[in-house]
Amino acid sequence: MNKYIFVTGGVVSGLGKGVTAASIGRLWKARGYTVSIQKLDPYLNVDPGTMSPYQHGEVFVTEDGAETDLDLGHYERFIDDNLTRNSNVTTGQIYTSVISKERHGDYLGGTIQVIPHVTNEIKRRIALAGRRGTGMADVVIVEVGGTVGDIEGLPFFEAIRQMRKDVGDRNIFYVHVTLLPYISATSELKTKPTQHSVRELRGIGIQPDAIMARSERPVPDSLRKKIALFCDVEEEAVVPLVDVETIYDVPLILEDAGFGRFMESRLDVEPRNPDLARWREIVARIKSPKPRVSVALVGKYISLQDAYISVREALLHAGVSLGYDVEIEWVDSEDLEREGGVDRLAGVDGIVVPGGFGYRGIEGKISAARYARENKVPYLGLCLGMQVMVIEFARFALGDERANSTEFDPSTPHPVIDLMPEQRGIEEMGGTMRLGAYPCELVPGTRTAKAYGGVGMVHERHRHRFEFNNAYREVLENAGMVFSGLSPTGDLVEIAEIGDHPWMVGSQFHPEFKSRLTKPHPLFVGFLKAAIERQSGG
Repeated sequence: MNKYIFVTGGVVSGLGKGVTAASIGRLWKARGYTVSIQKLDPYLNVDPGTMSPYQHGEVFVTEDGAETDLDLGHYERFIDDNLTRNSNVTTGQIYTSVISKERHGDYLGGTIQVIPHVTNEIKRRIALAGRRGTGMADVVIVEVGGTVGDIEGLPFFEAIRQMRKDVGDRNIFYVHVTLLPYISATSELKTKPTQHSVRELRGIGIQPDAIMARSERPVPDSLRKKIALFCDVEEEAVVPLVDVETIYDVPLILEDAGFGRFMESRLDVEPRNPDLARWREIVARIKSPKPRVSVALVGKYISLQDAYISVREALLHAGVSLGYDVEIEWVDSEDLEREGGVDRLAGVDGIVVPGGFGYRGIEGKISAARYARENKVPYLGLCLGMQVMVIEFARFALGDERANSTEFDPSTPHPVIDLMPEQRGIEEMGGTMRLGAYPCELVPGTRTAKAYGGVGMVHERHRHRFEFNNAYREVLENAGMVFSGLSPTGDLVEIAEIGDHPWMVGSQFHPEFKSRLTKPHPLFVGFLKAAIERQSGG
């Protein structure tokens, strides 16, 4: 079995194609099939690694060290599989590859054109995404970024159009996600934008097999019938996707609408009963009334919460596993640099300081770490959050406010955080950091080791250039810092914690990237347990 499902978008961007693709993946996984998901991004950047979080949101890092679109986080969280660098393809990568081949003479002097050379490269990348060891995934789901009609997306649409001829009608399925806008003046949902979007799609040779109709309000059957008639799809293939309380409800909505069975029928697959019992149980827990625990997330990009989407989801996963709703207070780290700014942290049960780059807002993050240490508030530092925890503790232990990272103050007399040796001399910015999964040995008896359940070794994903300076390991250890996770050689500090504190832990890696709805990350669970205990006065 080797089936391809393509997810495209129309009318406007940001409709949730990524969650739709991930949810479709969940339906096939629930039926026992192997699944791979890929995002085709039409922008010219090679990857999102050098893009501002304000423009692109979070950069998700795969196990093999690729900086990718945040939708890959959705994919992994829904299908509960690790994806690879082959799961995110950009126009920049496609053209780089084609031009490189041309320079090497691979095209035998031919004229290089979008068709067939660029489209062939796109199809080659789609095939790569389907590889699973020595074989292929049963189902390959491909999301095309942007919306139909975007000029930069045309080569991708042409490539997926050609795929129908390449693999055959019974092995390919097109899903189109559109918007049904609500006109308040007339109290109507309008189908015309969807009709125009499908007409545009059909104009480039793609007839959708199913339409996901995104809406803020319930969609009456009369509108479903109208969309089916005007867009030439079967009525059961028009699935309303109304705004939901949790994105994890979407696979259940699709399944309950009969969409799983419809895909099986159209793809000529023997029907199977999906195993979604545990997923349903967890989603029911998410939506049920629960006590709340409050967490301040102190970041510098909080005006676009998608910059911290994996952190937010990891907190949700841990919270629901403990029977709590996590109420996130989004705190701009620059606000904490103003007089009295740390008062915003008063009353929260825990503090999370996530990753980031650049000096802006750093002193605010350091203030958050100081507040957590002095007031015994549970603290979880992620990457930069671990580094600011070290800087703050060093200022306290050394009695010198000049202690810093050389990223922020190259002339600091106490560079407790410094550039990794292998990063020195690197000039190119894209894809040159310490990226991907690396091993970490846990020190028995530490809070971190207990949180992980007593395992000796873990593998976690990194994205950084700077690290703890070992010249300060002994002095900070003597002052009460515990180095609870180290690289196997012992030369890199992976996890640090404060001994005299209920929970103050910082990891140089990004644990949020490996959290799943069905497998919440141990560090987030340990952190929330401490926050709940503080709330209850324990």
